[in-house]
Amino acid sequence: MSKAPLTLLLAVSLAGCSLEPHYQRPEPPVPPGWPVGDSYLRQSEAALPSVSYRDIFRDPKLQALIAQALVDNRDLRIAAANIASARALYRVQRAALFPQITGAAGASIAGGGSRTTTSGTATGGTTTTTTSGTSSRFSADIGLNSFELDLFGRVRSLSHSALDQYFATEAAARATRLLLVGEIATAYFTLAADRSLLGVARATADNARRSVQLTGARLQGGVSSRIELRQAQTVLDQALSDVASQTTRVAQDRNALQLLVGAPIDDADLPASIESVDGLIGELPAGLGSDILLRRPDVVDAEYQLRAANARIGAARAAFFPRISLTGLLGLASSSLTGLFSGGAFNWSAGANASVPIFDAGANRGNLAYARAQRELFVARYEQTIQIAFREVSDALARRGTIDAQLTAQKDLFAAAEDYYTLSNARFRLGIDEFLTTLIAQRTLYAAQQSLALTRLQRAINLADLYRTLGGDALIEAAAAPNQAPIPLSPSPSASP
Repeated sequence: MSKAPLTLLLAVSLAGCSLEPHYQRPEPPVPPGWPVGDSYLRQSEAALPSVSYRDIFRDPKLQALIAQALVDNRDLRIAAANIASARALYRVQRAALFPQITGAAGASIAGGGSRTTTSGTATGGTTTTTTSGTSSRFSADIGLNSFELDLFGRVRSLSHSALDQYFATEAAARATRLLLVGEIATAYFTLAADRSLLGVARATADNARRSVQLTGARLQGGVSSRIELRQAQTVLDQALSDVASQTTRVAQDRNALQLLVGAPIDDADLPASIESVDGLIGELPAGLGSDILLRRPDVVDAEYQLRAANARIGAARAAFFPRISLTGLLGLASSSLTGLFSGGAFNWSAGANASVPIFDAGANRGNLAYARAQRELFVARYEQTIQIAFREVSDALARRGTIDAQLTAQKDLFAAAEDYYTLSNARFRLGIDEFLTTLIAQRTLYAAQQSLALTRLQRAINLADLYRTLGGDALIEAAAAPNQAPIPLSPSPSASP
């Protein structure tokens, strides 16, 4: 018995070798800085801080919807279940690093018919004795079930791979969360803009209806022509068509927002117009270096997938070498329950098995080639994820660099169109100008109102895109230094099984 702990200590000490390739983070295949030029926002020297969605989306209604979605959205529930599954699988794989000790107890009774014995007596008679042919056996055992000495790191490499898969799943869940927040903000702003466009269409329809009434009255008085009446009716019909279309869009926007939230939403939690939320969106500094992308959760996910593939190469290499397994048994056995714990009932056994691949028709070589190909696959995916992230941020910065100038121009256009319509309508009512001038002014004003609402929407969506593409959520920690592993966002599963 004194040799059993020594054997386990030896097994643990030998299980330190690893055949995993040394992991080195690939260099990001993107320029070190963001694009520059007239189309791009001038960058500050400060790195992007970790911010909460509440710092960017300051509308209390929008904050309430996001908070509700973080509880009720089904995509997040699916992501949480995936995290729990990955964590459980890691625990299962990690358990292979340790001996599995089991205990067992049993009792058995066997019978083989009866036996008759005849003997003589002192008086010359005979005595017949019949006995039953049964036997009993009782046992209690503690055993070590085929513990593999991980001399070449095969089991440890599989455990590393499972751990990296767990971290990748966790990063994917954070990516889902970040995407959800951005989609809710976009749907919220879209609903606000469509409500504004609906209001513009209704106001234009009311003005056009009055113009139709006025030109109809002037036609009856012989002042206007039938052409002017039909011109006025075209504006009215177009506005009424837009009212119907925008009413449908508002309803669909509400349905989309409710699906993202994952629960019914009240009308009181919906925006009245895009103008009401335009001043409730904060700015997000973009930072100077493109290495900030390494903290995006989808990039973190891709890197952990790459790490897992790298670890599986170590397991595939170790398959070429011998496997040594230990078994052991300590137990008590007796033919009677009362004698089970006597000194003579103790027994023990120990054994070791070794196996080495001699001929496998190239299966191990094929597994190793597959593991190496998978690593190259995940390297390409990692680099592609960074390139996509760089493109998304660059596009958002290009839009951010020009949207304010466009919004200012649209505001000026709306002011000019509104004044143009006011003046032309007054001159038409005084009989100075023909209705065609008023008609052109009315259509110009209508288009300017629509363009202004859509530009406000583009600005709001652009800020939401910057928030999402830069990965600036407070739950996402800053990226690690180059050639270092990303920082886990929760304690390692190995620390708290």
